[in-house]
Amino acid sequence: MLEKLQAIENRYEELCAKAEQPDFYADPARAAKLLKEKNDIEPIVETCRALRRAQKEQEEARELLTGEADPEMRELCQEQFQEAKEAQARLEQELTILLLPKDPNDDKNVIVEIRGGVGGEESALFAHSLFRMYSMYAAAHGWSVELLNYNETELGGVKEADFLINGRGAWSRMKFESGVHRVQRVPETESGGRVHTSTATVAVLPEMEEVDVEIRPEDIEMQVFRSSGAGGQHINKTSSAVRLIHKPSGIVVSCQEERSQVQNREKCMRMLASKLYEIEEARVSGEITGLRKSQVGTGMRNERIRTYNFPQGRVTDHRIGLTLYKIDAVMDGDLDELMDALATADQAEKLKNSQG
Repeated sequence: MLEKLQAIENRYEELCAKAEQPDFYADPARAAKLLKEKNDIEPIVETCRALRRAQKEQEEARELLTGEADPEMRELCQEQFQEAKEAQARLEQELTILLLPKDPNDDKNVIVEIRGGVGGEESALFAHSLFRMYSMYAAAHGWSVELLNYNETELGGVKEADFLINGRGAWSRMKFESGVHRVQRVPETESGGRVHTSTATVAVLPEMEEVDVEIRPEDIEMQVFRSSGAGGQHINKTSSAVRLIHKPSGIVVSCQEERSQVQNREKCMRMLASKLYEIEEARVSGEITGLRKSQVGTGMRNERIRTYNFPQGRVTDHRIGLTLYKIDAVMDGDLDELMDALATADQAEKLKNSQG
C-alpha cells in the first residue's frame, strides 16, 4: 500500500512539473490526457498528505502527553491527540475508497431510454414525468439534454423517449437509474379517484463512440422513414428519420429528432455502439465467477428499483431501503440525495468485496 501511494505521489509531482513547461500545450490532445490523469489522482495525493499530517500531529501530542505534568495542559494534549486519531481513521477510510478501482466510464455522457410499461395511458404519462424529472436534474447540474427519439401519445404521455445527457460525470451519477420505476397515484384519466399502480422502464447507457466498439458496415441494415409526432401529427414530408438494424444481435435503434438523415444516422450509430458495449460488458461480467455481485443494482431492466407513491408523498428506493418524503421535489429533479445514497452504498459494497 505504501509503495503504491508513493508511486502515485511521484507520478502526480511529475505531471505537475510537466504542466509548468512552456511547451506543455503544444499538443492539446496530449495535454488534455495528462491533465485528466493529474486531476484523477489529485484527491488521492491530497488525502495521503492530510493523513501524514494527522499521523504527525498524533505523534507530537503523544510525546507532549508523556512529558507534561500540568493537568490542564495534559487535558489539552489529550484533546489534540484524540482529534488527530479520529482524523487519521477518517482519512484512512477515505483513502481506501479512493483507491478502489474506478469505473472507466464515470466521466462519460449517458444515453437514457424510457419506455411506458404496465398501466396503459397512465404508464405513458408516468414515462413523461420521468423524462421531465431527468431533464430538470440535468439542467440543475448544467448538463444539456439532446433528444434522439421521442414518441408521444395524444394525451401527452410518452411511449418511448431516448435522449442523450451531455455532461462531465453524467454516468457516475445516472448509472444506478436502470430498472423498473413504479408509480402509485390517481391517474388524470381516473374519474373515481382510485389509486392505480403503473410502471415505466429506464435504461441508462454510457455513450460510446464508434471507435470504442467494433461495428462492421456489412452488419447494419439501414431503413429510412418519415418522422411524426403524436397521433401522426407534424409529419415530415421527407424521409429523414433513420432506423438501424444490427443483424448479428438483432438490436434496433432509431432517431427522428433531426431534420437531416445524416445527423439522425450519426446519432443512431452512437446509440448502437452504446448498446453493443452494454451487451459485451454483460457477457464479460457473466464469465466472472466467484465474485459477489453489487447489491445496489444489477442494471437489469426488469428489476424493480423504485416506487413513487403520490398519496403518501414518498419515494422509496428498494435496493438500499431509502424512503424520502419529498415526492414533489424529486419529480422536479431533486435527485442528489438518492444519487448520493446509491453511490455510497455502491462504494461500501465494493469495499466489502475488496476486503473479502
